[in-house]
Amino acid sequence: MNLSSSERDEPEINLTSLIDVVLLLLVFFMITTSFVKESQIAIRLPESSSSEGPQFKDVALEISVTAQGTYLVNGRALLDNRPKTLEAAIRKIGDFKAGQKVTISGDAQASHQAVVTAMDIVGRLGYVEIRIATVNSDDGTD
Repeated sequence: MNLSSSERDEPEINLTSLIDVVLLLLVFFMITTSFVKESQIAIRLPESSSSEGPQFKDVALEISVTAQGTYLVNGRALLDNRPKTLEAAIRKIGDFKAGQKVTISGDAQASHQAVVTAMDIVGRLGYVEIRIATVNSDDGTD
Protein backbone atom coordinates (compact mmCIF):
# COMPACT_ATOMS: atom_id res chain seq x y z
CA MET A 1 0.00 0.00 0.00
CA ASN A 2 1.60 3.09 -1.23
CA LEU A 3 0.19 6.16 0.54
CA SER A 4 2.33 8.73 -1.14
CA SER A 5 1.05 10.16 -4.36
CA SER A 6 3.14 11.38 -7.21
CA GLU A 7 0.88 14.41 -7.74
CA ARG A 8 1.25 17.26 -5.34
CA ASP A 9 -1.68 19.42 -4.42
CA GLU A 10 -0.84 23.05 -5.06
CA PRO A 11 -1.86 25.45 -2.31
CA GLU A 12 -4.76 27.76 -3.15
CA ILE A 13 -4.58 31.46 -2.43
CA ASN A 14 -7.72 32.88 -0.91
CA LEU A 15 -8.55 36.07 -2.89
CA THR A 16 -11.60 37.07 -0.88
CA SER A 17 -9.72 39.36 1.49
CA LEU A 18 -7.77 40.93 -1.38
CA ILE A 19 -10.99 41.68 -3.27
CA ASP A 20 -12.50 43.22 -0.11
CA VAL A 21 -9.53 45.54 0.32
CA VAL A 22 -9.59 46.63 -3.34
CA LEU A 23 -13.35 47.29 -3.14
CA LEU A 24 -12.92 49.40 0.01
CA LEU A 25 -10.14 51.43 -1.64
CA LEU A 26 -12.33 51.99 -4.70
CA VAL A 27 -15.24 53.21 -2.57
CA PHE A 28 -12.91 55.45 -0.54
CA PHE A 29 -11.44 57.13 -3.63
CA MET A 30 -14.86 57.55 -5.23
CA ILE A 31 -16.20 59.33 -2.15
CA THR A 32 -13.18 61.57 -1.51
CA THR A 33 -12.56 62.62 -5.11
CA SER A 34 -14.00 65.98 -6.06
CA PHE A 35 -15.13 66.43 -9.62
CA VAL A 36 -14.44 70.02 -10.65
CA LYS A 37 -15.10 71.22 -14.15
CA GLU A 38 -12.59 73.87 -15.13
CA SER A 39 -13.83 77.06 -16.70
CA GLN A 40 -13.17 77.53 -20.39
CA ILE A 41 -12.85 81.31 -20.23
CA ALA A 42 -9.86 82.75 -18.41
CA ILE A 43 -10.82 85.88 -16.50
CA ARG A 44 -8.26 88.18 -14.93
CA LEU A 45 -9.69 90.68 -12.48
CA PRO A 46 -7.91 94.03 -12.49
CA GLU A 47 -6.12 95.25 -9.40
CA SER A 48 -6.27 98.90 -8.55
CA SER A 49 -4.08 100.73 -6.08
CA SER A 50 -5.40 104.20 -6.85
CA SER A 51 -8.83 105.62 -6.08
CA GLU A 52 -9.37 106.44 -9.75
CA GLY A 53 -9.87 102.83 -10.78
CA PRO A 54 -7.97 100.85 -13.39
CA GLN A 55 -6.94 102.46 -16.65
CA PHE A 56 -6.71 100.13 -19.65
CA LYS A 57 -4.92 101.61 -22.64
CA ASP A 58 -4.58 98.44 -24.69
CA VAL A 59 -8.27 97.47 -24.71
CA ALA A 60 -9.69 96.75 -28.16
CA LEU A 61 -13.31 96.38 -27.03
CA GLU A 62 -15.26 97.80 -24.11
CA ILE A 63 -18.74 96.60 -23.21
CA SER A 64 -20.80 98.44 -20.61
CA VAL A 65 -23.91 97.03 -18.94
CA THR A 66 -26.31 99.59 -17.44
CA ALA A 67 -28.56 99.08 -14.42
CA GLN A 68 -31.49 98.47 -16.78
CA GLY A 69 -29.57 95.73 -18.62
CA THR A 70 -28.86 97.67 -21.80
CA TYR A 71 -25.50 97.23 -23.52
CA LEU A 72 -23.07 99.85 -24.80
CA VAL A 73 -20.25 98.75 -27.10
CA ASN A 74 -17.34 101.20 -27.11
CA GLY A 75 -19.70 103.89 -25.78
CA ARG A 76 -22.47 103.38 -28.34
CA ALA A 77 -25.86 102.18 -27.15
CA LEU A 78 -27.47 99.22 -28.90
CA LEU A 79 -31.01 99.13 -30.30
CA ASP A 80 -32.16 96.38 -27.94
CA ASN A 81 -30.92 94.01 -25.23
CA ARG A 82 -30.91 90.80 -27.27
CA PRO A 83 -27.72 88.72 -27.31
CA LYS A 84 -27.82 88.55 -31.14
CA THR A 85 -27.72 92.36 -31.32
CA LEU A 86 -24.74 92.47 -28.95
CA GLU A 87 -22.94 89.81 -31.00
CA ALA A 88 -23.60 91.70 -34.26
CA ALA A 89 -22.30 94.95 -32.73
CA ILE A 90 -19.10 93.25 -31.55
CA ARG A 91 -18.54 91.72 -34.99
CA LYS A 92 -19.12 95.12 -36.61
CA ILE A 93 -16.46 96.82 -34.43
CA GLY A 94 -13.61 95.38 -36.42
CA ASP A 95 -11.16 92.63 -37.03
CA PHE A 96 -10.38 90.14 -34.32
CA LYS A 97 -6.67 89.75 -33.68
CA ALA A 98 -5.07 87.25 -31.36
CA GLY A 99 -4.38 88.75 -27.96
CA GLN A 100 -7.07 91.44 -28.08
CA LYS A 101 -8.50 92.35 -24.72
CA VAL A 102 -12.10 93.00 -23.69
CA THR A 103 -13.25 95.04 -20.72
CA ILE A 104 -16.74 94.52 -19.35
CA SER A 105 -18.02 97.29 -17.08
CA GLY A 106 -21.17 96.34 -15.25
CA ASP A 107 -23.26 98.72 -13.17
CA ALA A 108 -23.61 97.69 -9.52
CA GLN A 109 -27.37 97.35 -10.04
CA ALA A 110 -27.08 95.41 -13.33
CA SER A 111 -28.36 91.85 -13.31
CA HIS A 112 -25.82 89.09 -13.09
CA GLN A 113 -27.37 87.46 -16.16
CA ALA A 114 -26.68 90.53 -18.34
CA VAL A 115 -22.98 90.51 -17.45
CA VAL A 116 -22.69 86.73 -17.91
CA THR A 117 -24.40 87.02 -21.32
CA ALA A 118 -21.80 89.57 -22.43
CA MET A 119 -18.98 87.31 -21.17
CA ASP A 120 -20.45 84.32 -22.98
CA ILE A 121 -20.75 86.16 -26.29
CA VAL A 122 -17.18 87.51 -26.28
CA GLY A 123 -15.91 84.08 -25.27
CA ARG A 124 -17.71 82.45 -28.20
CA LEU A 125 -16.28 85.06 -30.57
CA GLY A 126 -12.73 84.06 -29.63
CA TYR A 127 -11.62 86.68 -27.13
CA VAL A 128 -9.48 85.01 -24.50
CA GLU A 129 -8.61 87.85 -22.12
CA ILE A 130 -11.68 89.33 -20.46
CA ARG A 131 -11.33 92.03 -17.82
CA ILE A 132 -14.02 93.05 -15.39
CA ALA A 133 -13.77 96.76 -14.55
CA THR A 134 -14.21 97.71 -10.91
CA VAL A 135 -13.76 100.87 -8.87
CA ASN A 136 -12.52 101.37 -5.33
CA SER A 137 -15.07 102.30 -2.71
CA ASP A 138 -14.66 105.77 -1.18
CA ASP A 139 -15.37 104.71 2.41
CA GLY A 140 -12.36 102.34 2.55
CA THR A 141 -14.34 99.19 3.29
CA ASP A 142 -13.93 96.11 1.14
